[in-house]
Amino acid sequence: MDWLGSVERATRPVAEETRAALARRWNELPDHVRTASQTLGRMAVGCEGTHGVFPRCNFTCTPCYHSADANRVRVDGAHTVAEVDRQMAHLAAVRGPHAHAQLIGGEVSLLDPDDHAEALAVMRRYGREPMSFTHGDFDYSYLVRLALGPGGKPRFGRLSFAGHFDTTMRGRRGLRRPTSEVELNPDRQEFCDMFHRLRAEHGVKFFLAHNMTVTPSNVDEIPQVIRDCRSMGFNMLSFQPAAFVGDARRWREDYRSLDADAVWAKIEEGAGAHLPYRVFQIGDERCNRSAFGYYLGERWFSVADDDDPEDLAARDAFLTYLGGIHWGAPRALLMARLARVLAAHPRMAAIAGRWLARRVRQAGGVVAVVRALRRGELVPMTFVMHRFMHAEDVKPAWELLQRGETSDDPRIQETQERLAACFYAMAHPETGEIVPACVQHSVLDPAENAALVELLPLPRRRTVPQPTLAPVTAAAGKGELC
Repeated sequence: MDWLGSVERATRPVAEETRAALARRWNELPDHVRTASQTLGRMAVGCEGTHGVFPRCNFTCTPCYHSADANRVRVDGAHTVAEVDRQMAHLAAVRGPHAHAQLIGGEVSLLDPDDHAEALAVMRRYGREPMSFTHGDFDYSYLVRLALGPGGKPRFGRLSFAGHFDTTMRGRRGLRRPTSEVELNPDRQEFCDMFHRLRAEHGVKFFLAHNMTVTPSNVDEIPQVIRDCRSMGFNMLSFQPAAFVGDARRWREDYRSLDADAVWAKIEEGAGAHLPYRVFQIGDERCNRSAFGYYLGERWFSVADDDDPEDLAARDAFLTYLGGIHWGAPRALLMARLARVLAAHPRMAAIAGRWLARRVRQAGGVVAVVRALRRGELVPMTFVMHRFMHAEDVKPAWELLQRGETSDDPRIQETQERLAACFYAMAHPETGEIVPACVQHSVLDPAENAALVELLPLPRRRTVPQPTLAPVTAAAGKGELC
């Protein structure tokens, strides 16, 4: 009867390891973020990222969050795969069997496609759902070589990519120095079209996010970027107000002038809707704002409204009874797990039914929704704003946190609170630590990249000996130079 026990364990809605990891994460959170809407420690442990795996990039962006030594490190596939393996193993051991993780560093497409694919496979082996971060300036042939293995068989059922496009970036082929966001639209569309083509030709599904660094120079262009991008193929539009982090030689503007509410207002203007970011909180709202929803034709709708008590009750039930479920599990297994939740909490069926009825009614009724589905006009779309912190604040805040001390300076105290609630972490197996990404970029990257320069130096340029020129004399020819 051992098979019955195996089935019971496999169909548990949430694995014991996941429950333990969620409980640890919740207990680590500062009191001010333990709210009814908080997802960390209830739905997930947070997002994860790689570091020191390929810091080099072939763009020169202003600003750049990597240290000055990053572009002196050679891209080495064997190093990348080995480091990804070490970091993912540590994350899985500490943060549980499942999480979203970013394959990020410099420019991921500088990796050989086979090495890129192996890194993604390693992340999947540790239960991570990987997303590759790129400037998007690569050819379809690279994408095919990444997606397909020997014999042309797809290596993955789905690929996730985040494409970064904005006017702070320098080096894109055909548009090395864009002066407006609208100039980048052909590149954005071409990036999405490659994935549409890959799905049509080889059946590989995709999820695409669009990243945009926000500065005082391009903040007013956010609404048009959203209007232009919403039907290209992206399902997430993410905006990152610039911070004083990384290579100081590439700081050009006063990034402290970027007010969070003002940036979010620009995002709402582009979406043409109120974006209720407090329905689901992810860490500290001073760092992250997210609004989950979908476009139905030209209109964006939230999955839950922040002024509807029934929607908030449905949110609470979702976090209570479905928090921690691995939604990326095989479909049959996921259905079995959901069935067990429903059997234990039958009221969930009524809650879900009423929630769906409200969404359909809000969208104009059943006929309007069915028509949109048939035309492919229902597009899931999440809006995100991530605010990184300035290095001059993070360094003292982190040092104090390491000593268990709280700053008397309100600005540093706020930084400490935000670091304690961070949802985006990076692993250091050599020390046993998992650190916030802001700490990685502000505190640890400079020394790490300096060490990588020694480990993975760039190939030296070959010097071709120059011939020695003979003195110019009358015997050498009239008016001729050798």
